[in-house]
Amino acid sequence: MRKPQPLVEIVGTGRYLPDCVLTNDDLAKRVETSDEWIHTRTGIRERRIAPEGVNAADMGAAAAQRAMECAQVDPGEIDVIILSTATPDRWLPSTACDTQALLGCTNAFAFDVMAACTGFLYALNVAEGYLMAGRGEVALVVATEKMSSITDWSDRKTCVLFGDGAGAVVLRKSNGSGRGILSSHLRSDGNLADLLYRPGGGCTEPVSQALLDNGRHLIRMEGREIFKNAVRSMAEACDVALQQAGLTADDVDLLIPHQANVRIIEATAKYAGIDMERVYVNVDRYGNMSSASVPVGLDEAVEKSLIGPESNVLTVAFGAGLTWGAMALRW
Repeated sequence: MRKPQPLVEIVGTGRYLPDCVLTNDDLAKRVETSDEWIHTRTGIRERRIAPEGVNAADMGAAAAQRAMECAQVDPGEIDVIILSTATPDRWLPSTACDTQALLGCTNAFAFDVMAACTGFLYALNVAEGYLMAGRGEVALVVATEKMSSITDWSDRKTCVLFGDGAGAVVLRKSNGSGRGILSSHLRSDGNLADLLYRPGGGCTEPVSQALLDNGRHLIRMEGREIFKNAVRSMAEACDVALQQAGLTADDVDLLIPHQANVRIIEATAKYAGIDMERVYVNVDRYGNMSSASVPVGLDEAVEKSLIGPESNVLTVAFGAGLTWGAMALRW
């Protein structure tokens, strides 16, 4: 099979993480749990929490600024901003537009993508399409999540999982560099939406005092079913993305998975045929940052020189929707 030539490449990465660290011991003071219980089941030791007044757009803009500096791109050069978030600062306007204003990217058009934890991969695919279609030269993709704002801090099954943060990348056309996006595979199944969702807060069940009192604006999750679907779906997505890229599991230098749970990560890597020495894991430090997990991991891997020129990188994610997908990159 002839290997595809990438047409769009990532030329800059960045991340932002709040300073406030919430440890498992801190959580044990709020709900009936312990560091051992949380770490054994999830691999998480701590997570970052954005303070009041630091919102999704603020975090996204900070991550984007670092990515733009890395790419040596000025705000006026950005043609499109595509932002993934499950925690928009407000329903109107989009968080992408608020982020655009903070960055001063006056020549760009901006919009949000909502695909939960898979949102970064969805947004990358959209950005790739815009650039390949000749609709722009430079794209900015941002994933920013303030998960603490939609977490039920009295529910020990979910409150131990989530953290806040943001990641961003800048993309350009490859122009024969050999670097860039080799393949991607995206899927969704709305029939399984009730495995991970927020019951109220939209137009079906508008915000009311009763809704707030009952916590129906917060995350609900069926953990066991999510685990089974996540492992099966992500392993399948990895296989398809690698096949489309003309690669095998042995060709992968680094797998950067969504950081939901270390057990899910380990099981996905096993089924995909990738040993854990080639899997990037930071769930112990940040918990589940929804769509921000993959770009934060990507930026850290670049900073640590875990990937470099000609590295084959595989990213994979799974989230509410249900949505899932994988993408193969040549660095």
